[in-house]
Amino acid sequence: MGSLGVQGYQLKVFSGRANFALGNAIFKELNIQKGEIDIVDFSDGETFVQINENIRGADVFVVQSLCQPGNANLMEMLIMLDAFRRSSAERITAVIPYFAYARQDRKVQPRVPITAKLVANLLAASGADRVITLDLHAGQIQGFFDIPVDHLFAGPIVTDYIRKRDGMKDLTVISPDAGGVERARAYAKRLNAGLGIIDKRRARANVSEVLHIIGDVKDRDVLIVDDIVDTAGTLTQGAKALMDAGVKRVFATCTHPVLSGPAIDRIADSAIEELVVSDSIPLSERAAQCSKIKVLSVGNMLAEAIRRIHEDASVSSLFE
Repeated sequence: MGSLGVQGYQLKVFSGRANFALGNAIFKELNIQKGEIDIVDFSDGETFVQINENIRGADVFVVQSLCQPGNANLMEMLIMLDAFRRSSAERITAVIPYFAYARQDRKVQPRVPITAKLVANLLAASGADRVITLDLHAGQIQGFFDIPVDHLFAGPIVTDYIRKRDGMKDLTVISPDAGGVERARAYAKRLNAGLGIIDKRRARANVSEVLHIIGDVKDRDVLIVDDIVDTAGTLTQGAKALMDAGVKRVFATCTHPVLSGPAIDRIADSAIEELVVSDSIPLSERAAQCSKIKVLSVGNMLAEAIRRIHEDASVSSLFE
């Protein structure tokens, strides 16, 4: 085990400390042993990485979400990439289920950074030859990279679950803001559902105000679709506005359950019956105990993408 050997060089998959469970799912699906690597922190907080096997000429994939603590996990990823590059890997692919700093993808006020571009530069400079990522906050972030990016989507996994869920009928898919309409439309098409929009105005970061609902929602089940749920303010305010508009039940889904600050309490106290999330970010203990949160794994999809890239096969056909 440990090699598919299709292209004449070994497939090696390593996992950082942010995604142990997801990494194990990928190893199991690919039927390979996980890459042997030591990652430790010195007493001053600096990270040390040592690869404990020969990877010269190997096709290396390293799995690491840039979730909380985001700065530490980002630095750990960069150090791993540098170690793989200096160990003469043939090709290095950074598998980043959750791409941090993606919400700062443009200048919306003077004298601020574009951190999505900064992280893209850091990954390439550290040794990444290509990137696999999942549901970027904005699709155009792919253009920030000068290396290939395979942008995967959790939508097919979520919609399959929704279709099989008992009692879901007369469904309308809701975008929580104007920027998410394209994503919501894709879900609505797969589910043969209606489409609606929550029109909101954001006063400042992590604070939003719902204005009104666009679309036919009265006496219907609704599914709010987002890429990230952070403090859950937008999500729970949207759910309340929808209930006030006469919907029967509110469900929600997001790919990346950041769930920071008061998010868990807000979700638990909200009108949302179920929040469907992926395991791109491991849930905290409190989040895992919340009965309203359902986790779907993207491990099989990431493993299949890794397999196809190693074999120089089509990745886009995953979604056909």
